[in-house]
Amino acid sequence: MELQGKATSLWRNFFNVKMVQIRTFHMTWFAFFSCFFAWFGIAPLMSVVRDELQLTQQQIGWAIIGSVSMTIFARLFIGWLCDRIGPRKSYTWLLLLGSLPVMGIGLAQTFETFLMFRVLIGCIGAAFVITQYHTTVMFAPNIVGQANATSAGWGNLGGGVTQFVMPLLFSVMVIGFGFSEAVGWRLSMVVVGAIIFLIGIAYYFVTQDAPEGNFDELRAQGRMPEKKKVTGNYLNALKDPRVWVLFVIYGCCFGIELTVNNVAALYFIDYFDLTLVTAGFVAASFGLMNMFARTLGGIFGDNFGALWGLKGRSFWLFICLLFEGCALMVFSQMQVLFLALPALIVFSLFTQMAEGATYSVVPFINKKALGAVAGVVGAGGNAGAVLAGFLFKNMIDWSEAFLILGMVVAAASFLAFFVRFSTRQEDEERAAFAAANIETLRRRADAANEALNEGLAALDARERAQPAE
Repeated sequence: MELQGKATSLWRNFFNVKMVQIRTFHMTWFAFFSCFFAWFGIAPLMSVVRDELQLTQQQIGWAIIGSVSMTIFARLFIGWLCDRIGPRKSYTWLLLLGSLPVMGIGLAQTFETFLMFRVLIGCIGAAFVITQYHTTVMFAPNIVGQANATSAGWGNLGGGVTQFVMPLLFSVMVIGFGFSEAVGWRLSMVVVGAIIFLIGIAYYFVTQDAPEGNFDELRAQGRMPEKKKVTGNYLNALKDPRVWVLFVIYGCCFGIELTVNNVAALYFIDYFDLTLVTAGFVAASFGLMNMFARTLGGIFGDNFGALWGLKGRSFWLFICLLFEGCALMVFSQMQVLFLALPALIVFSLFTQMAEGATYSVVPFINKKALGAVAGVVGAGGNAGAVLAGFLFKNMIDWSEAFLILGMVVAAASFLAFFVRFSTRQEDEERAAFAAANIETLRRRADAANEALNEGLAALDARERAQPAE
């Protein structure tokens, strides 16, 4: 699928919401932000939940695994759904239905019911796939890496913001309104779920599937493959080994981020003796790096692509993963807060740049099955989180678990060299990249000529106004 009308610039038109590409970009990152916030909204409150429901360390471990396990299947399905009905309807339904378990977790009275809702909440993690899909169909090859990285990074920011906002919201419920702690954390989740529901309604009316219209309209005009071909393209994409290599790679970056989002607050409470609110702020420093780190990964991915083609994007991915693994090993050995915090920030920087680098490669794997590739690779992130979660089921010390994960990530970085492209595809993408850049250069030239003409006109008017000697 190669749609026309894609935007060739992101930052120059950043506030021009009259452009459907820019309007969709802002709506999709905000929707993902809200989903990520809700997905991990309960994590910073787990010390309160643990005391009320009397959860064991092993049960907390199962809750961590459950929160990301369902997302594997949801992401595989949502990629197919995007190709079939479009990202606009897919996102709307995901937000509306996903809001129900977010609010419903407030009804949990036992570990079993808490775990059930925690698993169901994981479905909204599929929002990531729609976000990447939607920005990919809206932006041209010269900026698709940074568009994908920025929308996902700002969405992931919700995982950091929730670490300090939810404890504050909980405090407002308990101290401000006088509710008990048992009621406070439940009402906090109800508020978040209600917001998710409203955003789902807004997404339907504010966005459209592609620059030239919605998928139903484009199919009626014969400008897109019919729905019946979607499943065939999906199955063909699954046969590509590069998709599964990226599946593993994304598990080693986004999977690690999900794991840290789930355990960071408890880790700093139990290992550094911090309070609930303080631990939330410290843990938030990891997620807040998404404000710019993932964007950097996408920008450098596009730049490496401009210099060395698609293989340059793969090489940049290798660099990010290798440094992520090394930084995680260093963080695992820090035993005092003033050393652990900077180590956490450096580790976060490379983790999120690796995520941006991954999705600067994904759009070029199979354009006929973009949803399939985005969904499978995205599911890899959650599969990695599930496997990593088993290390935090109280079998080993958590610092040792981080060390093991760092070693695995460093070793997996070399898989990036197996993401290769044919000479023909390299040439085609270089041509597409150049065409997108030419459009950008043409606009810059027109703007420069217009400014020059205005300057010459002003100079001529001033010369005419001067009295003759």
